[in-house]
Amino acid sequence: MFSTSGDILNLVLAACIIALTIFLCISLFYFISSIRKTHRVIKMVEGGVAKAEEVINIARDKIKSGGAYLMILGELAKRAMDYFVDKQAEKAEAKGKKKK
Repeated sequence: MFSTSGDILNLVLAACIIALTIFLCISLFYFISSIRKTHRVIKMVEGGVAKAEEVINIARDKIKSGGAYLMILGELAKRAMDYFVDKQAEKAEAKGKKKK
């Protein structure tokens, strides 16, 4: 079967090439698997960032529209306070006139 040392060398080289091929296939499998997992994680992060951005935009819109409402409510409160102060002053004048 093995008549010369060249035959043994060829057999060893063939075994090494087979082992190297198996090692490269397994390494390639794990590399592709890790790339797929990384891609999934990146997609999940992108989805989370998109949702966070959407929430921030909604909050910003609410604050902008809320600011307009706050100005209206502030003006309304100011007028209500002026009204009550005027009523208090009128009551005080009415009591002052009754006592005299």
